Order: sequence, then C-alpha cells, then structure tokens
Amino acid sequence: MVLVAGGCALGPPWGGRTSAPEVRGPRSAKQPGGKQPAVHVVRPRETLSVIAWRYGLDWRSIARWNRIRSPYVIYPGQRLSLRGPPASPAPVARAKAAPKPAGSRGASPPAAPVPARGWAWPATGRLLRGFGKGERGGIDIAGRRGQPVVAARSGRVVYTGTGLVGYGRLVIIKHDDRLLTAYAHNDRLLVKEGQTVRAGQKIAEMGSTGADRVMLHFEVRRDGKPSNPLKYLPRRG
Repeated sequence: MVLVAGGCALGPPWGGRTSAPEVRGPRSAKQPGGKQPAVHVVRPRETLSVIAWRYGLDWRSIARWNRIRSPYVIYPGQRLSLRGPPASPAPVARAKAAPKPAGSRGASPPAAPVPARGWAWPATGRLLRGFGKGERGGIDIAGRRGQPVVAARSGRVVYTGTGLVGYGRLVIIKHDDRLLTAYAHNDRLLVKEGQTVRAGQKIAEMGSTGADRVMLHFEVRRDGKPSNPLKYLPRRG
C-alpha cells in the first residue's frame, strides 16, 4: 500500500524506489478522439497530485469523486474514477434573479491580480516562449547547461523523475491545496520527493532532457489547470 498525504506520497512501505511509471501529460493522456478516460489504474509511486497533473484535474476532485479522505491513502492497482457524478437535472421553476447592483451593467468584475510576494523566477535567462504559445501550458526560459534552477515558491516536492513523457527530468512542487509548479528538461535533480523547499532554493541544474535545446520549461497549475506563470512571477525590471 502506498500512503498519500494531501496528495503527496510518503513512499512505499517496503522502502527504496520502484521503477518510475510512464505518465503522459494532459493532452497525450486522452484517448483517441480527444476523450479523457473515465478510470485510471494506480501505478507504483503514483500520488493523487501526479495523477491529477497527468489528466489536467484537481487532486481534490479525484479524492472527492472516489471518497478518499485524509490521509488520502491510494495503492497500486486501485481504480480511480476521473469523472464526477452526473449533474442533477435543473429544476422546472426558475428562481427569481437577484437584483443587480446599480451601474453594474451585468459585467463580470475583473479578476484580482495575483501578488508576486513569495515568488521568484525559477531561472535567469531570455524568455523563449510565452504562455499559450506551445503545446503545453507554460513558459520556456533559455539558459546554459548546468545553470541553477530554483523553486519559484516555497512548498513540498511531490514528484521527481522522468516518467512524464516529453518533460525529461522533471520536478513538481506542491505549494498549497490549489497550486503546483513544474520544472522540466533538467540535467540533474537535486531534491527528493517529500522534501520541503523554500523559494529561491536550488532544486536542479538546467539541461535538455526531453528537449532539442538547453532550456527550462516552467508551468504553474491552479486547481489542476494551466495558469500563466507571468501572473505570479515578479515583474522583471
């Protein structure tokens, strides 16, 4: 049995590492025709956070759909539903709409800006590709081989390895119940799963694993969905 606390693996009870499972990103995890599978069979070393990353879901939703409660225990071979229960039919009678505030004109309020406090750039270098420009939802930062890659925010390491196809040597850090960050294509990984890191701490060395050039691919996931990293990182001068 594998123990998972808050979506973070505590490690297999027999000790040591099992072979890393091949885990594909949200796009490639879907079945032919673009449909997402309804069920996932848990593999050794997988956690709720990594499974959620694979399918672009929120780990809390997977736990809720499968009635998994704290301390969030999952085990190899377990079948997890990747879909919520069917929506209840809408009531026949419509509730009376609440009056809109004067001057609102029905417009949605603008999204609140995300504060940069506690965030750091994961690497120094030229921005090669902005958010939404590539196949995956993140940014690419140019650099030299062996250059430091640092944690963008304090948190706990929930994944290290090469099991996610197309990411090379990868680190995933969980910052809270809603936010994860990923650091891909590294040459060397300097942290372990379960380790607590602080913002600005060196976690890897930049490389080109899984890529055609030396760079860092950096992603932010909020509630399982890709979010523009530039909304979180400090503005460059």
